[in-house]
Amino acid sequence: MAAHSIKTVQKIPISLDEAWAFFSNPANLQAITPSNMGFRVISKHHGEKMYAGQIIEYTVKPVMGIPIYWMTEITQVKDKEYFIDEQRFGPYKLWHHQHHFKVIEGGVEMTDIIHYKNPMWFLGTLANELFVKKQLQGIFDFRFKKVEEMFGKWN
Repeated sequence: MAAHSIKTVQKIPISLDEAWAFFSNPANLQAITPSNMGFRVISKHHGEKMYAGQIIEYTVKPVMGIPIYWMTEITQVKDKEYFIDEQRFGPYKLWHHQHHFKVIEGGVEMTDIIHYKNPMWFLGTLANELFVKKQLQGIFDFRFKKVEEMFGKWN
């Protein structure tokens, strides 16, 4: 069964330096994640500056408030251009998340591309259709609005 994917694009009226400083810092992820997800960064040694090989640990409560451990590795970083995180342990069979940043007139265009696959064969596919896809899209919709609140709307 094929992997699923989501792509979001957002234009933000800030400089590339500001965008990179905010989005490449793991400590800021909680601020742009819905509170009902119970998302918390729990790693102690991940550092503040992003680098390839960086391990970041979280807990998240995506279903019925049950906490799930999630570990990602930053596998690639091109300063102020892109970074990629991949799940090493957690709720998905596959999680590959690309974060791209591009200077445009008046600000930055940020693109997220996520490829993911649920565990449990056809049950994972069914879960995706029933709630996983909708929940992930809801998280990115929330982030879009939160980023607008924090940095301003694109004109």
